[in-house]
This record gives sequence, C-alpha cells and structure tokens, in this order.
Amino acid sequence: MKRTGPLFTLLAGLLLALFMLSLNATTGTKPAATSQADSPADKVSPAPSATKASPSPSPPATPSPSPTRTPAPNSDYAGRTDDDSSAVSVSLRDGRAIAYFCDGRDKESWLKGDVGADGSMKLTGDGGSVLNGTLKGKSIRGTVDIEGGHYAFTADKAVKPSGLYRATATVRNAKVDGGWIVLSTGEQVGILTRDGKPSPAPRIDPETGAVTIDGQRLTARPVTP
Repeated sequence: MKRTGPLFTLLAGLLLALFMLSLNATTGTKPAATSQADSPADKVSPAPSATKASPSPSPPATPSPSPTRTPAPNSDYAGRTDDDSSAVSVSLRDGRAIAYFCDGRDKESWLKGDVGADGSMKLTGDGGSVLNGTLKGKSIRGTVDIEGGHYAFTADKAVKPSGLYRATATVRNAKVDGGWIVLSTGEQVGILTRDGKPSPAPRIDPETGAVTIDGQRLTARPVTP
C-alpha cells in the first residue's frame, strides 16, 4: 500500500506554515513614531522687551525770588574826616540823601543823590565834588573829593540835637546862606556865606536852631532831602 497521502499532507502543512510566516513578516506594521507635542506649559514665550519710557519733560525751574532788601533807614549821620580837618554830615530819607562837607573856614559843599538798597551812595555837588560812601550798621564810611582834595571820613548815627542844619535869608540886602554840622560832642562846624563870600559861621542853639547874623535873628532848621 502506497503512503504518499500523509506525506503530501505534511508537506502541505509545512508550506502553509511558511506562507503564514512570510505573510506576517511582510504585512507587519511598524509602530508609528510619535512626536511629543510641546505642552503649552513647556512653551515659554519670550519676555516682552521692556519699553523704555521717555522721561517726562521736567517743568522749567522757577527762579528763586531775590531776597528783598530793606531800604536804608531814614536817619542822620555826622562825623569828622580821618585827618580831623573837616566835618561831614549826611541825612537819609526814603532812598535819597543830602550831605554837607565843611572845614569851618572856607571850603564847603552840598551834595545830593540816591542811596542803594545795600546802603551805597554816590552824591554829587557843585564844582565836581563827589561823596562816595556806604552805610553799614550805624555808620557811613566813605570819601569826599572836593577842589582837588581827597578826604576819608566816618559819620556815625546822629542823635538830636546832633545833625545837619541850614539857614538862608536876606540880611541887610545881602544873601545869607549858612550850614552847620553839630557833632555828638557838641562841637559845631559851619560856614556862613554872604553874597557868596565864605566865613566861619556863628554858633546856633542846637535845641531851637536860633542864630543871630548881623543883628538879625534867624532859625537854622534840620536838613532833609
């Protein structure tokens, strides 16, 4: 009896098994590569660049107000030149000044001008005379230039009856003009001119200003600008 039947059956089974193995090898699928998507948490947004704010323009600086200076006080001053040859008196009122320089013999000058808030003054008179001075505290320190002479002086604050006096009148048909400086010591320095001719002035009563000139009674009054 022939035994080819089982042999064919076995061979067929082997071929089927090989076929199935080959089919699995050719049809096997490759696992797809998965790319991990970045999670929102992993995505770091770049920090926004800081925008440099333009500085606001500074308001214009308000200039500091200049300190207000007190005007020179209204007062009178009297004193002598450094060489003791003459006397000087200055009267201040509301920023104006009048001064009198006198040597008690034949040299005199009336001077006028403004007084600065800092106490400085430049007063001028006839014949080119000039007084330059500065008020500091209770004294005026300065110089007088008159008729080619240069005189430094100090005039201290005057307390009545010290100060500056003047009298003008017509006496016996002559024009009379007298100036007096009364110092704190009681000394008087003055010149009286008659029709333009100078001479030493007679004494006045400093309490009343009374003075007698050529037999006529006159009153010398305090001088203010």
